[in-house]
Amino acid sequence: MTALGRIYLAAILVFLYLPIVVMMAMGFNESSLYELPFHFSTKWYAALAGNDQLITSGVNSIVIAVITAVVATVLGTMASVALARRTFKGKTLLQLLLLPPIAIPWLITGTAMLVFFFWTGIGRGMHALLIGHVALAIPYVVLVVGTGFQTIRADLEEAAMSLGSTPVHAFFAVTLPLLAPSIIGAALFAFAVSLDQFVISYFLATPGYTTLPVQIYSAIRKGFTPEINAISTILLLGSMAAILVFALIARPGGISDKR
Repeated sequence: MTALGRIYLAAILVFLYLPIVVMMAMGFNESSLYELPFHFSTKWYAALAGNDQLITSGVNSIVIAVITAVVATVLGTMASVALARRTFKGKTLLQLLLLPPIAIPWLITGTAMLVFFFWTGIGRGMHALLIGHVALAIPYVVLVVGTGFQTIRADLEEAAMSLGSTPVHAFFAVTLPLLAPSIIGAALFAFAVSLDQFVISYFLATPGYTTLPVQIYSAIRKGFTPEINAISTILLLGSMAAILVFALIARPGGISDKR
């Protein structure tokens, strides 16, 4: 890599990560107006401990994201298996229909979900948020797991069945372990999409049950406080720790692999 290439790469990394570093640092600044010079303090974390709205909405976001990741990963993996290993009418159309939910602006998707949920009587609330987040995450899971299927040889299952294994046992004993890294990656993708989702949550949340992005937006309208930096830092570090753990588990040989 040339010197110009290194400078360009460094500039991109600074552009991406400097705002995050500043946000985390300001959560430890004593001033509520981000005044300099910097004076280290944990007062905003103490204030966050007493902010029931932010904590409750943060817990809501994590709960919804975890449930979304589990449900979307199970349904998306089942769909990927059907699309990769089965032939049926409408297969091509179904594959094409998986792309628009990713490409369509979330504002349109949120409006459509709100209208549909009221028309069908589903309404708003946690159940509506779960349905909306799962529906939004499934296409990502199908794409990620489907890509993983492209790297797995189908004749491995056939070889297992030729040795006396049943189709179900061959899938769980041969294909599923090979597909595990893609499934874990898809689950993390679904978790991130749900945790970060604002538009769908804004349309489907109720005043008594909201998510952290919506609560942060409401708090900013009233006046930004470093408590938001504090909870954002906690979620960021927690997410990075979870990704690191899953990355260690998903690599060949798991955590015990010393290569």
